[in-house]
Amino acid sequence: MKNALFMAIALLVSGAASAATDHYVLRDGNHVRHLKVTTVADEVTVSADVDFEPAADEKGKQACSADISGEAKASSATELVLKKQIPGEAHYCSLNVQLSAEGAKIEQSKECNYFAAGNCHFNSDGKELVKVK
Repeated sequence: MKNALFMAIALLVSGAASAATDHYVLRDGNHVRHLKVTTVADEVTVSADVDFEPAADEKGKQACSADISGEAKASSATELVLKKQIPGEAHYCSLNVQLSAEGAKIEQSKECNYFAAGNCHFNSDGKELVKVK
């Protein structure tokens, strides 16, 4: 009984040792972008969200919020690619995430407009989301 309990605890501890989550944030004007990269063993999950709230002097612009998540593939040591299929279509939204020691940059395909319409977009426009420590 003691051996089984010890083995269960050892499995839980060893699984937790190989898990990591990094958060990245960018506030750019009225856009707030958040990126979460979770690594468990060899599986990488990426979650990105964006919120836009127009200022009082920005008449005609609508507030929006969007998110996307899923399993990502590592195309290199510092690049992740998340592909999410648009429901009922053959097209995919693709997010390319460039990671650095201090942050991350996001580029999106035009198909991502399905998930983030209007003023919202996941693309960081060449700016770096800062890694939260």
